Amino acid sequence: MNIEELTDRFRRSHGYERLEARAALFDMDGTLYDSMPGHARAWMEMCASAGLTASPEDFFMAEGRTGADTIEMLMQRQYGRAATAEEVERLYAIKSANFRALPPVEVMAGAPEAVKACMDAGMTTVLVTGSGQTSLIERLALDYPGAFGLKVSSRDVRHGKPRPEPYLRAMEMAGVEPWQAVVVENAPLGVRSGVAAGVLTIGVATGLPAQVLAEAGADIVFNSMRECAETLPELLYHMSRF
Repeated sequence: MNIEELTDRFRRSHGYERLEARAALFDMDGTLYDSMPGHARAWMEMCASAGLTASPEDFFMAEGRTGADTIEMLMQRQYGRAATAEEVERLYAIKSANFRALPPVEVMAGAPEAVKACMDAGMTTVLVTGSGQTSLIERLALDYPGAFGLKVSSRDVRHGKPRPEPYLRAMEMAGVEPWQAVVVENAPLGVRSGVAAGVLTIGVATGLPAQVLAEAGADIVFNSMRECAETLPELLYHMSRF
C-alpha cells in the first residue's frame, strides 16, 4: 500500500486542488469500541422475543443505521410493511436494555492511538454514530479524554448512514469542507456515507472482511485499528502535502 499514491488518487478523483488534515470523523461501534458482537447479540435477543427472523450477520452489515431504520428493515423483510412508531419505540427499548445487561465492552485495540495521532496533528475529532446507545456515548470522555466534544448521533439527523447527512453534519460542526477531513469507519453503510459526503474514507476491518469495505468504496482499508493507528501519521502527512 502506497499511502502517497492513494492520497493523491483520492484528491485527483474528486477534483480537489488540495487536502488538509483538519477534522477526523470517527464512527463509534466497531471502531472506537469492540461493541458489535454485543450489539448483534442484543438485536438477536430482541428478535427472538418479538418473533422476528434474523442472523448476527444482518446486524454487522446494517451497522451504522439508526435503531429505527434497523427495525424498519426487519419489519419490511418479515411482514412487508413499515414499522409503527410504537413498535420502533418498544423494540428499540428492548434491544437497548439487552445491550446494557451485557458485560461492559472494551475499547477497540489501537483506537486510542489512532485518535491521539489525529489530535497530535491538530485535528478536531468528531464522533459520528448511528447509535443512540447512551451507555457507550457517555463513556467517551473517560476512554478518550479531550476528544469528541462534538458528536453526531441518531438523534441529530433525519437520514442516517448510508446517506451522507451524518458526515455533512459533522463537518458543519467542525467548520471544515470535505477536502479537509478524514472518515474512519468499520462498516459498509458508514463507508458509503463518508464516500457520499466526499471525504477521504478509511475502512477498518474489525468485524467484516476487508473486501466488503473496499466494495463499499473505502479509499483505504486497514485490517485492524492498530494498523490504522500506525499508518495515520503518514497519511496525515501526505494529506498536508497536496
